[in-house]
Amino acid sequence: MTLAAIPGSTGPSTAERIRSACTRGESALLALEGIEPESTPLHHLMADGSFATLVPARSAATAHILTAGVSGVQAVLELTDYAPLPLREPVRSLVWIRGHLQRVPEAAVRDTLDLIAADDPNPVLLQVGSEFTLMRLEAESVVVADSQGAESVGIGALLEAEPDPFCVLETSWLRHIDSDHGDVITRLTSRLPAPLRRGQVRPLGLDRYGIRLRVEGDDGDHDVRLPFPKPVDDVHGLGQAIRVLMGCPFVNGLRARQS
Repeated sequence: MTLAAIPGSTGPSTAERIRSACTRGESALLALEGIEPESTPLHHLMADGSFATLVPARSAATAHILTAGVSGVQAVLELTDYAPLPLREPVRSLVWIRGHLQRVPEAAVRDTLDLIAADDPNPVLLQVGSEFTLMRLEAESVVVADSQGAESVGIGALLEAEPDPFCVLETSWLRHIDSDHGDVITRLTSRLPAPLRRGQVRPLGLDRYGIRLRVEGDDGDHDVRLPFPKPVDDVHGLGQAIRVLMGCPFVNGLRARQS
């Protein structure tokens, strides 16, 4: 897979991409040495730089962690960021969070759940104590890998970054464009370098900085970012920025001349 760059192309920082992946991802895998990986439905970055996660209460992983007591265990949390559409290569990026995992003390569970729910009122939080055990991963390293390679990011940078404002809605929007607005894809395809226009072009990603397209060709897959003129922060600005990329003459609300 290759990444084609449009001149002047900009995009989210590594920390922003990780924050968005954490917010968007529905599940992750928690790996402990000697234990089968467990799926966890929550991976929430706390204000102190640790990650709150839920582990099935009756799993071998939870039993192993509880046996370790206050010393905890080493663990890796793996998040997979999937493309919103069925592509030949559906994985957009992988995030690995390595660190020290401990059970949240019973006395601190309620307050911790309240802090999480203030940012993410996930219904699965109601299952803590019955179906899941609340754990805290003290992160020692965070690495993201995608078509551009692998890169690590510090916890401080993660805390300073924000998830993309459109990351939760990205999947539904791109699926809608792909299924119901072929004209949008056609216009965006015209912005690509000529050699890439011969492949099958599908929406790959959307963020405040621009749109990413996946070109599936006979020579492999190519990812291209089409940048917006400037970053956008709301739905109105997003719609206008997309019209600019499409070359819409009425981007500023002008109306066609009446005959």
